[in-house]
Parts: sequence; structure tokens; C-alpha cells
Amino acid sequence: MKRWTIALAAALVAGTAGAQAQPAAPLPVQWYEALPHGGAKASLQQWWAQFEDPLLLRLVDAAQAASPDVAAAASRIAQSRASRTSAGAALLPSVDANLGAARGRSELQQPIANSGSAGLQWSWELDLFGGNRAGARAADARAVAADAGWHEARVAVAAEVAASYTQLRACEARLVQTQIDVTSREETARLTSASRQFGMQSPGNEALARASAAQARAGATQLMAQCSALVKSLVAMTGFDEVQLRTELAAATARLPRPAQIEVNDVPARALAQRPDLLAAERNVVAASADWDQSRARQWPRLVLQGNVGRAHAETSWSNASGSVWSFGPVSLVLPVFDGGQRKAQAEAARAKFDEAGVVYRAKLRQAVREVETALLSLHSTAGRAQDARIAAEGFRVSLQATDTRYRGGLASLFELEEARRSDVQSQISLIDLEQERVQAWINLYRALGGGWEAS
Repeated sequence: MKRWTIALAAALVAGTAGAQAQPAAPLPVQWYEALPHGGAKASLQQWWAQFEDPLLLRLVDAAQAASPDVAAAASRIAQSRASRTSAGAALLPSVDANLGAARGRSELQQPIANSGSAGLQWSWELDLFGGNRAGARAADARAVAADAGWHEARVAVAAEVAASYTQLRACEARLVQTQIDVTSREETARLTSASRQFGMQSPGNEALARASAAQARAGATQLMAQCSALVKSLVAMTGFDEVQLRTELAAATARLPRPAQIEVNDVPARALAQRPDLLAAERNVVAASADWDQSRARQWPRLVLQGNVGRAHAETSWSNASGSVWSFGPVSLVLPVFDGGQRKAQAEAARAKFDEAGVVYRAKLRQAVREVETALLSLHSTAGRAQDARIAAEGFRVSLQATDTRYRGGLASLFELEEARRSDVQSQISLIDLEQERVQAWINLYRALGGGWEAS
């Protein structure tokens, strides 16, 4: 496929005051690596269900429900929504109700008086220089970023569970091959020992056969421990009971999941728009820009209007009066005169945070391109190696059968037989490794494309 050329994606950050531009970031105009064929974009939304592995689907759901990362992201959504409400309230007047009552004598020779009042007090800061509006924009952007972060956490958990599950199934498949190898080597050791008693094999060959069987058993024991560790990892991620999980795993042991293919025909800019982490990073740039606007607005005068309206009542033994009371004012104009450079420093710090957010966004964009390209490269690589791996496995199997026949007829040495057996087992394990790599590449591509999430 032709090498893509580099273009500059210099889009303005939507919704920022002062037309602050998002820093230019390099994007390819097309993917460099070969694209998979036969998939459908819609499969991303229900991708896990298309694995035809109900246990994997349940594990993903359980892990997302139990994940502290997902729970923390949900908490951040609640926090951001509360902050958005608070920031929006700064644009509106604040109104307080007050009730008061008193009884007493204010001067000598005066009767005791009873008084009471009820009313409303209001205060409103006119947003002359847009500081409060900027604060509301920042809160809106952070709320969107928090929501995207929740989706990102769910995608990450699903991909992590699927990767561990795939590793476990591949481990089980390797264990099956290893146990076949153990059985074969033990049988070879038994036959060699019997042959030595009749003088048909040397003591050295007998020792070699026993050592080979012991080595295979040790490898199988180590592999069993690795498989058990992966089960415990899934238990920790999902909260499943380990006994129950092992029972369900045993129902379809050593079967790797088979993911549906994903279509990647969109140009990079459109495909990467599906990634929640990129939306979160872009909204953080918007929020940082709004924070900068707000900090600059604090360097200008503030105009605050105040007033009240209500009713009052006063009663003594000599008189009784009640009526409405109101006032408009004071009207306060607050002028910053001297603060030792605090407001200016705050504005400079906000500008620096805006620059930092832009750097983070560009870095995430480059990382996203790399992740998609790497996943595509892995898929292309595994597809290209699959046929050769199958041919090699078939050839090693035929070679093992022929060597075994020659060994039983006294035409091949035990060393030759063991070499042929090891080559056969290794070729089968290589097929398993290749299939695991292929499944993992699909999982990585799923995550790199945003996991089926779409920006609303």
C-alpha cells in the first residue's frame, strides 16, 4: 500500500473564547498498513457478542461492573455535572429569603415593642468581561471529558479481560500439546528401559529417555501454574467465584475466542474521532482555554447589583404599623488596584496549563495513530505467517510419524525420535501462539478505534 503523506490537522477548538486555536497536530491522510477486509463498522458496538463465547461476554460485563476505574470515572461524571451546575449558577442572580422578629424597649419611658419582617435579598454580578461565561464553558467541557473518560475506562477493562481470557485459552491449548508430549516421552522411556533389559538399547539411551520425560513433566507443571495464575487474574478482575469460573472454563477448554473482523475504511481523522480518550483530551484543551479567559477577566472591574424587597411590621401599646419595604442598591463597582501581581500570575499559569493541554492532546493523537497502525501491522503479519505455519506443522507431524516408524524398526536413534517429537510439539505450539497473536491484534484494534463508542 502506498505510504501516506503527512498533513497538518489545524482545527479550531470549538466553543473557546477569543478564538484560541488548538495546536496543530500531524495526522496521516490514510493508513500505511494494509487494512483488514470483510468486516463491518457496526460490529464494534456488539463486538464481544460476535465472539460466540458467552462466558467471555459475561466476564466482560462482570469486570466492567466491578472495576474501580469505571466506578471512579462514574464518580468524576457526577462531580463534573455538579461543577457545571455551579458554574452556570454564577451567570444568574442569587436570591435569599430572610425572616426576622424582635421584642424589646429601645429607650427609657418607651413601651415594649414587637417587630417582624420578611423579605427577599438579591445580588447579581453582571458578567461584563465574560469571566463567568468562560467558567461555564470550562465546566461544560470538563463534563463532556468526564463522560468520555467513563467510556474509555469501560473499553480498557473489556480489552484487558479479553486479553487475559485469550491468554488463558492459549495456555490451555499449549498445555494439551505439552501433555501429549509428556505421554509420548514417558512411553518412549518405558520402551527404552524394556529394550535395555534385552540388550537392545544402551544405558545412555535409557538415561536420555528418562531425562526427556522428566523435562517434559516439569514443563507441563510450569505451564499449569501459568494457567492457574491467569484464572486467578480473571477472578480478581470480575469478582467471579473461582470454583464456579473453573467449572465454566472446563466446559470449553483450550478453545480460543474467534473475534469478528472490523472494517477500517475511514480515513484516520474520522476513525480516530471514535476514541473517547481523544475527545476527553480535546475537551480538556477547551476547558483550559476557558480557564485562561476567566483568569484574564478577573483583572478587570466587576459590577455587582444588590437589592431587597419585603414586608415589615412593628407593634407597641401606643401604635401598630406594617407595610412593604424595598431598596435597590448598593450598586458596587469593584476595581482591581493592587494585588502584588496575583491576578496576572494566575492568568499566566492558566495560559501555561492551556499550552500543556495542547501538548497532551497532540501526544495522545500520535499515540492513537501508532496504536491503530501497530494493530493493523500485527493483523497483516499474522495473516501472512499463518499458511507457512500450517505447512510447517503438517511437515513436522509427517516427519515425526516417519521417524517413529524408523525408530521402531531400529533404523533411527532415540535422539532422532526425540528431536522430531520436539519439533512437532513446537510447531503445534507455534500455531497456538500465532492464533493468540491474531486474536490479541483484533482486540488491540478494537480498543485503538474506541471500542464502539461514538461521540454524540
